[in-house]
Amino acid sequence: PSHASVLIQGESGTGKELLARHIHLHSGRQKKAFVAINCAALPANLLESELFGYEKGAFTGAMTKRTGKFELASGGTLLLDEISEIPIHLQAKLLRVLQENEIDRIGGNKPIPIDVRILATTNAYLESAVEKKEFRQDLYYRLNVITLDLPPLRKRQDDIIPLTRFFLRKYNNLNGTNVQNLNPDAKKLLLQHRWEGNVRELENAIQRAVLLCANGTITPDLLLLSRKASSSIENIPTIPLKQMERIMIDRALEETDGNRTRAARVLGISVRTLRNKLNEYKKSAGFHDTTEKR
Repeated sequence: PSHASVLIQGESGTGKELLARHIHLHSGRQKKAFVAINCAALPANLLESELFGYEKGAFTGAMTKRTGKFELASGGTLLLDEISEIPIHLQAKLLRVLQENEIDRIGGNKPIPIDVRILATTNAYLESAVEKKEFRQDLYYRLNVITLDLPPLRKRQDDIIPLTRFFLRKYNNLNGTNVQNLNPDAKKLLLQHRWEGNVRELENAIQRAVLLCANGTITPDLLLLSRKASSSIENIPTIPLKQMERIMIDRALEETDGNRTRAARVLGISVRTLRNKLNEYKKSAGFHDTTEKR
């Protein structure tokens, strides 16, 4: 509940805009406008007119006056999504707005006072962009009053199942379905998956599973998550290299229905090497080779 700027950093899909809306709704500006603009979605010339607006006749095609996002958000909150994508020349104009609390419409002849709280999000750490001269240092300091770092979903394992329950309710309501449960193997897969796309990827997986589910319980096959993507290094125990090699060969044979040629291709080794490995394992107890003729 303040006027201070907030910089929200985190990977794509972690929920940065959701957090920004939460901040607005718990501030003294909650009854005023929340306006968002994606700085990466517009070319520089359009981004400038979207932010600051323009007067009629300011340029070819400006048939009427246009109110910019800063004016629309006056009294409330403006979210600058993916602020690292703002071109350098616009960064200077943005800095002036933050310093003077006024804007100049394109083609205008007098400044317009505004009262806007700025929230900004980025999936690139701005300190590195400042060091590379890709982002103005003075603008970074102006934005960086309060910084919030959103960890990726793979580092927030306690959030995965509660989020899954939330998305189950959401897509049951949207689709008129009644999918209520996850079987233990599905839960295990959700917890082991890398979630490179973070919460957005999890939501897509649950939406898909709800649509495919026929008996009210989600099983691993309905999640359509690749085994490769779910093999998080954070979830692999430290074991001897020879043992891991044997596990991977066994898995490759299982996934190719025992076909040695295909298994060798998956593993990136020759069929001869695979055959030698299998002969070596046959001498060890507990390995049953059913692929001798394949």
